[in-house]
Amino acid sequence: MNLELRHLRALCVIADTGSITKAATRLGVSQPALTALLQRVEREIGGQVFARGRHGVQPTPLGQFVLVRSRTVLMAMEDLHRTAARQIRPVVDMVRLGGIAGPVSVGLADRLGDHLPDVEVRLHAEYSPRLLWELLLSERLDAAATLDYPGFELRPPPNVLWEVIVLEPVFVALWEGHPFAERDEIDLADLADEPMALTPSDGAGWPDCWHLACQQAGFTPRVLYTISDAVPIREMVATRRAISPCQAVFPASEGVVVRPLTGSPITLRHLLVCRRDGPLAEHFNDLVRLAREAYQAYATRRPEYLSWLRRRGHEA
Repeated sequence: MNLELRHLRALCVIADTGSITKAATRLGVSQPALTALLQRVEREIGGQVFARGRHGVQPTPLGQFVLVRSRTVLMAMEDLHRTAARQIRPVVDMVRLGGIAGPVSVGLADRLGDHLPDVEVRLHAEYSPRLLWELLLSERLDAAATLDYPGFELRPPPNVLWEVIVLEPVFVALWEGHPFAERDEIDLADLADEPMALTPSDGAGWPDCWHLACQQAGFTPRVLYTISDAVPIREMVATRRAISPCQAVFPASEGVVVRPLTGSPITLRHLLVCRRDGPLAEHFNDLVRLAREAYQAYATRRPEYLSWLRRRGHEA
């Protein structure tokens, strides 16, 4: 069997939904048919793409590699169709914005649309900062709101404009009633014996920087769960099966509290990157301002983060 674009799309939908059943519904096929297609793809690739579990499916290390390449191929085909369409008919002005999946990138896209009302803003959200970077350098994106981590900082080439939007500490999510939940801050070393749930590698330094910080604190983290979606991670925490490192803007909820780490051993950088030869280069300063506004609008709804900032004499 030769891999086709429909196979790659199916893999991406399975990864996005975390469930073969949900993916089958979105694709308009039966669950058995999609399962059989996945098995054929795995035989063709020569390994397991997804690990099955009680909470759905998660990409294996091989699956993460296959998914990154699949999304790149699909994006290239979209560009091919779009470029071909331009040869036969005019289209409205359009810019391509990338971002880490979440409300900050959505907020930036909304603000950019208001700032450039005559331009169509298309947002392409990804989990992996590395993939966003590759899409920008290959001219498939005009600008992107992305992340990097201490010890794994991006080094943009001269043809890329870039600016740090904000430095954000990594906090930890605990269940209500956890012995550390009443603390204002938690020493990282105190988490040595805690079961943890982590998101998988994003290709740009996470969770490598977390493992490094834990080693510097004198322990190897007990990672029992590797889960790509925040919803099941929240469930793991709320049901007392694991704690999880998280962004400072991660929202607390019923059964889940969010606490800072003493001394902020990990601080991620939110970055705005833009191609110098792209249509957004002349608006770069406005992009930086709008990105900061989008981050602040989201951060101000997180009381734990605001309290932490006030104790240090900062504002979101």
